[in-house]
Amino acid sequence: MREQLLAWYAEHGRDLPWRRTRDPYAILVSEVMLQQTQAARVVPRWETWLERWPTPEALAAAPTADVIREWQGLGYNRRAISLQRAARAVAGRGWPDELTELPGVGPYTAAAVACFALGRDVLPLDVNVRRVQERTGEPFDHICAQALMDLGATVCIARVPRCEACPLAAACPSRGRRYEPLRKQSRFEGSFRQRRAQTLRLVAESPRRLGALDADAVRSLERDELVLVEDELVSLPSA
Repeated sequence: MREQLLAWYAEHGRDLPWRRTRDPYAILVSEVMLQQTQAARVVPRWETWLERWPTPEALAAAPTADVIREWQGLGYNRRAISLQRAARAVAGRGWPDELTELPGVGPYTAAAVACFALGRDVLPLDVNVRRVQERTGEPFDHICAQALMDLGATVCIARVPRCEACPLAAACPSRGRRYEPLRKQSRFEGSFRQRRAQTLRLVAESPRRLGALDADAVRSLERDELVLVEDELVSLPSA
């Protein structure tokens, strides 16, 4: 299966710009952006981000307000704060051997940076990789990481896998199966997430009086350190 998978990837793998670098910072940025956001949406934002802040030192020195503004539209804005804190840690002390020591970097992100940037023998287990492993019963190794991600994202998809297009179908014990969704994603429209996003967008445009904003959303954003509230004025963090 390994050889068939890699041969398929050589012909059908997605051409994503972060796959053309071994820079751990650039790969960290891509992995944080890809959390909860589709790759097609991430590509232009990743390129713009690296043009503006090409190194961890550049991001570490940036005003936090600018970082939050640049993140707008990617969702889950707390990721921007965590990414800048990780950059500040790297700028101050260098890359740690244990990447989960960086702020906001969990086991998956650490494994992805270790594999794709540092060449370590570790397989990053995202939802696509796990799905292909579980359905085929094969463990695969770190060399197969990008191929597994692409196969899971485009062929071995969640509910109705495209077995007719799968290079592993002939030996796959799950061939032809259909799956129920594991969970339904909550709607964004009308949700508290949307209220938070709208409130943050207003504050990113200019500081606002607390009384003119959604108070519950402001309190939630303040807890996440995405806004400051001083003398009833809501603004983005300055540093």
